[in-house]
Amino acid sequence: MEMPSSGVHPEDGAGLAPYDILTPHREDLSSKIKEQKIVVDELSNLKKNRKVYKQQQNSNIFFLADRTQMLSESKNILDELKKEYQEIENSEKTKIKK
Repeated sequence: MEMPSSGVHPEDGAGLAPYDILTPHREDLSSKIKEQKIVVDELSNLKKNRKVYKQQQNSNIFFLADRTQMLSESKNILDELKKEYQEIENSEKTKIKK
């Protein structure tokens, strides 16, 4: 599993208000969170004897991986995505209040 890059790049929305830049990023994060929840759920419900494969980054090659390690990594990624989403939500709320 690959951790998505975080942050908003200035060149992504030159000339836009900060709120306009954050909203598409928040929607993208929301989609990634839903996807990651499915991954965690699928890994959690696998039988103990099932094999799990991890895709090599930037390749179509898959390698046998440890199920519990993959579950742990997936949960960590989900936690990071949720944290980033919450930071954006809080940032948007404080900008709206001003």
